Amino acid sequence: MNVIADLCIIPMGVGVSVSKYVAECERILQNAGLHTQLHAYGTNIEGEWDDVFAAIKACHEHIHAMGAPRISTTLKFGTRVDRKQTMEDKIQSVQSKL
Repeated sequence: MNVIADLCIIPMGVGVSVSKYVAECERILQNAGLHTQLHAYGTNIEGEWDDVFAAIKACHEHIHAMGAPRISTTLKFGTRVDRKQTMEDKIQSVQSKL
């Protein structure tokens, strides 16, 4: 089943800047072969359910291994089975109405 997710991982206890942790997570998502769109407060991810959630788990494991004692994550996700819909489809649908 295909899923579109919005992921925001916040390492805690590592100082104010978290960009190096975000960059590592982005690498994990890309290496998993997932379609992603980085945005100012997270990343949109598109792919098969098991692949997406395995990559999110890998992000958590890697960020902890980098020294983050805590991670706070916000995750929103949706599935659709009546037809195939991509992240781009959803964006274009809104933009066509502007």
